[in-house]
Amino acid sequence: MRRFYTAESVTEGHPDKLCDQIADAVLDECLKEDSESRAACEVLATRGHLLVAGEITSKHEPYVPEIVKKILEDTGYQAEDITIDVQIHKQSPDIARAVDHPQGRRKGLSEEAEARGNGAGDQGVMIGYACNETAQLMPMSVVLAHRIVRELSACRRSEYIKGLLPDGKAQVTVEYEDGKPMRVDSVIVSCQHAGDKNLRKLEQEIRNKVLLPALRPLPADEDTRIYINPSGRFVCGGLNADTGVTGRKLIVDSYGSMVPHGGGAFSGKDCSKVDRSGAYMARYIAKNLVAANLADRCQVSLAYAIGMAEPVMVQVETFGTGRVCADDCLAAAIPLVFGLSPKQICDTFRLKRPIFQRTAVYGHFGRKEFPWERIDKTEELRNAVM
Repeated sequence: MRRFYTAESVTEGHPDKLCDQIADAVLDECLKEDSESRAACEVLATRGHLLVAGEITSKHEPYVPEIVKKILEDTGYQAEDITIDVQIHKQSPDIARAVDHPQGRRKGLSEEAEARGNGAGDQGVMIGYACNETAQLMPMSVVLAHRIVRELSACRRSEYIKGLLPDGKAQVTVEYEDGKPMRVDSVIVSCQHAGDKNLRKLEQEIRNKVLLPALRPLPADEDTRIYINPSGRFVCGGLNADTGVTGRKLIVDSYGSMVPHGGGAFSGKDCSKVDRSGAYMARYIAKNLVAANLADRCQVSLAYAIGMAEPVMVQVETFGTGRVCADDCLAAAIPLVFGLSPKQICDTFRLKRPIFQRTAVYGHFGRKEFPWERIDKTEELRNAVM
């Protein structure tokens, strides 16, 4: 059976990703000085204007305009051309109370569960996924899309391709047969460029200097459709052509079209917000299940209620690839191996450190530098289910 799955990634200068980086840079600055900082920072950017807003409770008051200017300049924008507005206030006392004083016992959970720490900062569903089709245990289309935009950004920064500008994106469709990636069906690259750039030369440079190295895990074949700047010229881009908003690239941040998304954005949020930390834990669990050879593909779903210390749902789907026991058996083993309260997740991954700006580009998953990518629970999982 043939199927097609598509994934997209965007460069660091894409307006939405610019906003994500600023939101996470503000969070990091707070955590550097106060590890107990709470943040839900949002950014909106358009031509000539940038707004940073949201809720921050911290002993440290970051100088946000300076953070914004640094990110703008690092990503290839002229900071002096942009007016910066900051509208930040403290976290809602009702939310703070729910986080600091979890309602586990009142809702029927055990005292032991209540003692596991803070309540969730919001309700919601978080999805984690892993598969054995790539070394990263990620979908092939996702890996390829991120590789393309990494190469594109590297070529711009080093001027290996002259005339590239900050905004850009890539989209990759991979053809599967019987659940295995067989070939690259299509590739789309859109990259902003200087007005005097020769478009034919740009296309050849993108093919040779970006796509050839990026597609090494699954090279294009003679039937792969490759489209480079299919609309023609792409001179007017970035904030002059598009409005950026934090959290608008949820599928880019996660697993592409192959996997559902719970709906919660990541950037700008501290670890008490389970739409971020819970998604990291769900990926950690799914990756360890696949690495333990308990399944070829695994999707883990966690659901939380605001103020509750433990998830209200833990679910596993192996799509018929499970090797040892049924999916509900795997789900029952998860609480025996992993701490699932917000506090336990923060402690497991040490999420009170300023590590988040690095997550804001090229996806939050499949990158070995992040602690939720460890595969150190495989033996415990095997013991729990066998």
